[in-house]
Amino acid sequence: MTGDSAPAPDELAAALAQARGEAQMLRAELEETNRGVVALYAELDAQADQLREATELKSRFLAYMSHEFRTPINSMRSITRLLLDRVDGPLTEEQVKQVTFIQQNAAEFAEMVDDLLDLAKVEAGRVEISPAWFEMVDLFSALRGMFKPVLTNPAVSLVFEEPQDIPKLYTDDGKLSHILRNFISNALKFTPKGEVRVSARLEGPDRVTFSVADSGIGIPPEFHHHIFQDFSQVHSQLQKRLRGTGLGLSLSKHLAELLGGSVRLESEPGKGSTFSVTIPTQLEGAKPE
Repeated sequence: MTGDSAPAPDELAAALAQARGEAQMLRAELEETNRGVVALYAELDAQADQLREATELKSRFLAYMSHEFRTPINSMRSITRLLLDRVDGPLTEEQVKQVTFIQQNAAEFAEMVDDLLDLAKVEAGRVEISPAWFEMVDLFSALRGMFKPVLTNPAVSLVFEEPQDIPKLYTDDGKLSHILRNFISNALKFTPKGEVRVSARLEGPDRVTFSVADSGIGIPPEFHHHIFQDFSQVHSQLQKRLRGTGLGLSLSKHLAELLGGSVRLESEPGKGSTFSVTIPTQLEGAKPE
């Protein structure tokens, strides 16, 4: 009975040499790959540093320009107020129209500057969150009083639903109020007639959703995905007549995230829009006093 013959020493040596050669080639390829990965990481780090520097410079520029703009804007608003109060004498009907036009444009300019400054603070991480206990009724009452003087269109009504079974909230009511003010202002701007309705409801045991629903012009689906981006605006005939920076909704999104929440949009052209913000009833990581 014969068995398989063992490989010759020469064959074993050749196979071992071949294996060693393949291992060396593989090692060389791995080293080359590692060098490429290291170089790629270095390039990514450099690009990240450049991006951070560019973002910081943009934020500093926006903050500086916003502060510089405030003085002349406030002067314009003060002068127009004095003129409309007839402090220096009566105005003709045409002069009243012209001064009122200047006053309205100065107010729009001031709103743009405030949005730019707030956005610069958010991007620079200089926004402080100051949580405190407060009642929903008080927040809605303050918002109602704030918007009462600007409800100049009799064809549009602003409705605040009475909060039902909403507990006390522990969060930054100033930031939440800012978000809702942006939503309400936007809704009033793009609702020629009908109503803007503000409401709140619990989402489970520890989250609450605030909604601002309007019966306005609505937003086409193709704009939904970037409506909360910086400087984003919807192209429409009404939008052309109403100027703005497109920063209000972007700022609202940033502020909602700082409060541990998120924003959402539901809208159809011709059927109005509903902007919502959902936040925790108690700010995460904060210790209620």
